[in-house]
Amino acid sequence: MASRQVELEGHIIDSGMMGTCFGIIMDMGGSFEVEEFRIGRHETEESYARLVVEADDPDHLQSIIHELHQNGANPSDPEDARLEPAPADQVVPKGFYSTTNHPTDIRVDGEWLPVENIEMDCAVIVERDGDGPRAYTEVLNAIEEGDTVVTGEAGIRVRPPERPRGRDGAFGFMQGGVSSERPSETTISNIAEAIAETKAKDGKVLAVCGPALIHSGAREDFARLVREGYVDMLSTGNGFAVHDLERDLYGTSLGMDTESLDHPRKGHKHHIYTISEVIRAGGIEAAIEEGLVDSGVMYECVRNDAPYVIAGSIRDDGPLPETITDAVEAQNAIRGQAHEADLVLMLSTLLHSVAVGNCLPSTTKTVCVDINPATVTQLLDRGSAQAVGMVTDIGTFVPMLAEHLFDER
Repeated sequence: MASRQVELEGHIIDSGMMGTCFGIIMDMGGSFEVEEFRIGRHETEESYARLVVEADDPDHLQSIIHELHQNGANPSDPEDARLEPAPADQVVPKGFYSTTNHPTDIRVDGEWLPVENIEMDCAVIVERDGDGPRAYTEVLNAIEEGDTVVTGEAGIRVRPPERPRGRDGAFGFMQGGVSSERPSETTISNIAEAIAETKAKDGKVLAVCGPALIHSGAREDFARLVREGYVDMLSTGNGFAVHDLERDLYGTSLGMDTESLDHPRKGHKHHIYTISEVIRAGGIEAAIEEGLVDSGVMYECVRNDAPYVIAGSIRDDGPLPETITDAVEAQNAIRGQAHEADLVLMLSTLLHSVAVGNCLPSTTKTVCVDINPATVTQLLDRGSAQAVGMVTDIGTFVPMLAEHLFDER
């Protein structure tokens, strides 16, 4: 038999962490004995558990410890992290540590260092300079030969965010995941309050938008959210930008009049005409400067200095000049926005939201809205403890959200 002592600290009962860890051990064929267990007896007091995990052999034990580690159980006798140089550009040492999206610390020279810009599926680089060591994440394609990479499981502390006991404050409601029984009016009011609180604290709101937002008739309300400063950054695809611009130039979105729901003659060509006219003008900003485009979401982003990232895909028509067609370059641009965001609105776009979600730490407050329940569930399952999902039409959600925000002022 092989054994190892691990610890759990925090609101480990309320958050379900303790039950999750017990389940992992039993499901993987191990056993455990609780050596110490202290229960927090009031709302702010944390709990503590120390247990010995046993398995048939060292390899079996290590596989269990690895899973426990990802869920916040850490060895009670920490060592320094093992560091190895990257053997070549874009190549990591064998057994390198692949990150979760939870806050993580690395033990170097007997001290714990917080890992900067945490996100899932990255390597951790430790860099030493005159100010002392620092640890930060790096994606695989950015690894350079000689980078000092954390390997193995030793000297790594993962801290999953906990669901607090109280529900006070604007973010107190962001603890229940998806519920078909939650009143939508109340939920939208709470989301509006969370956005307003974020802005009051000089936080940044990132919106990840799909073309359905334009098709559903929510364009003008969302454009006003940008104009009034409730949306600081936009992450989207070529389709959203084209349909937003098409609505300005031709009054349609993918050939459909979003007010009358009519399909004008030759309307199916409007998105291609739009792309051509914007390219002729020299791009979105040039089209706005010359007066070709004078309304909409992209217009408000340019006029109000709200940075946007348009990430391309293999399906794109055109694309627009501002669309980033290099996948790695687009990832890096999305990553930069994600690391700045304090609250993220994922509005009716599965694939783009997944791309942004993969770059977010689990502590970032996230709101996901989609008409498809499976989409909402999939996005929330990425692991954020401060997330809420709504299954509703985006054309209903955005106007109601705008109404709540503007009424609060």
